[in-house]
Amino acid sequence: MTDTGVTPTALTVDQARARLGELTVIDVRTPGEYAAGHVPGAYNVPLDRLGEAVPALRKAAERADLLMVCASGNRSARACADLAAHDVPAATLTGGTEDWARQGLEVRRPEGARTVWAMERQVRLAAGGLVLSGLLAGRRWPAARLLSAGIAGGLVFSAVTDTCGMARVLAKLPHNRARQDDLSATLAELAG
Repeated sequence: MTDTGVTPTALTVDQARARLGELTVIDVRTPGEYAAGHVPGAYNVPLDRLGEAVPALRKAAERADLLMVCASGNRSARACADLAAHDVPAATLTGGTEDWARQGLEVRRPEGARTVWAMERQVRLAAGGLVLSGLLAGRRWPAARLLSAGIAGGLVFSAVTDTCGMARVLAKLPHNRARQDDLSATLAELAG
């Protein structure tokens, strides 16, 4: 998918809440993040699986406007741009589920779902742990400090480009992956 340079339509929490019944809400976070709390009625299609969901999302967009949602609005804006490259219109929720919950609106959790940390928190833990490990190991093996330098460089690159390679890697961990059966059922329902 290519960057179209198109700015996605954005809905505020109040606008989305007022139109919730007429929107098809797609949560592009990892399954673990989705299970920790999502907008009522949202379907989970992780951002890294969006490409295979395009046909189903195109059909869903013919029936109702699509609203892409993530934790803060960054991943959902990227999802909107990716869909726009496939001529599938979608809007993003400004501030994501964080603003939704902050305004006291209901978030749903699947029954029996375990709580998984938000991706940003997982990245902070991994980056901090790797930097600390590099510094501690560097006391004995000076070359180990290169690990800390590499992570620091990656964080700077992440900030400059507004991307996160570490999040992409962490999204591949089992607790962050959608089971194929779950995603297949979601896509079948969206294709309706």
